Amino acid sequence: MQQLMTTREVAEYLRLKERKVYELVRTGAIPCTRVTGKWLFPKALIDRWLLEHGEGGAHEMRPTPAPVVAGSHDPLLEWAVQASGCGLALLFGGSLDGLSRFARNEAVTAGLHIPDSQGMEDNVSAVREAGTGREPVLIEWARRRQGLMVAPGDPLGIAGLADLVTRGARLIDRQPGAGSRLRLDRLLEEAGIARADLAIVDEPAINENDVAREVHAGHADAGLGIEAAAREAGLEFLPLADERFDLLVGRRDYFEPPFQALLAITRTRRFAERAATLGGYDLSGTGAVHYNAA
Repeated sequence: MQQLMTTREVAEYLRLKERKVYELVRTGAIPCTRVTGKWLFPKALIDRWLLEHGEGGAHEMRPTPAPVVAGSHDPLLEWAVQASGCGLALLFGGSLDGLSRFARNEAVTAGLHIPDSQGMEDNVSAVREAGTGREPVLIEWARRRQGLMVAPGDPLGIAGLADLVTRGARLIDRQPGAGSRLRLDRLLEEAGIARADLAIVDEPAINENDVAREVHAGHADAGLGIEAAAREAGLEFLPLADERFDLLVGRRDYFEPPFQALLAITRTRRFAERAATLGGYDLSGTGAVHYNAA
């Protein structure tokens, strides 16, 4: 069922005064409907209106981006790309790599989970500072639980980051530019732990599943990752933080069939069931627009 917002709710959503919303209604500038004397605003149409707002005028010709999903690895996203038949290829290389590929038109969309250096909203500051072009838009994919993956039964008794040091645990890290590595650095800083105090194994893992495999194989005692990857590998999971995983897409590419096919599957029961099976996902904000460059 389509979600409808009241005038007050849409004003809060758009960060406008209600008086301004009524003005937009009067001029026919915003999608709405009148039911029993009240103005209601279909959220899906409001999100589309946000994406299209301010786009008018001539645009410079730009290359068509490669039909690729780049950026950070996410098991639910990987499944959805394949199950949706959107025709996009997967090239997971980490959040900052995805940001760079997006700017170079090497990807239609990129998955990001970049913690803000000032503790503000994840992903938004990084996209603003990157100056990617293509009228970037951030669409919420899901909220995920990040934490430590450890062996079944937690044989070293690791209850938090401090125990990585006191127990001499071998930690499998992620490659530079990966969102999980950036998150780990933030968590270590907050806990007052220096990287030099950790026993980090030589070769970093390139995605969430690789972290889980290395811990499961006994090549490492712990690694930071998401709950879904830990559960799939049969590992113990110690939650440390919640994060928002977004898809970065160009405004015009948002309306193209590949990205629309990917979004369409997020509205199905199959998608919700898959997220529940994987575990550690919150889909309550999936599809919300968190940044729309003017």
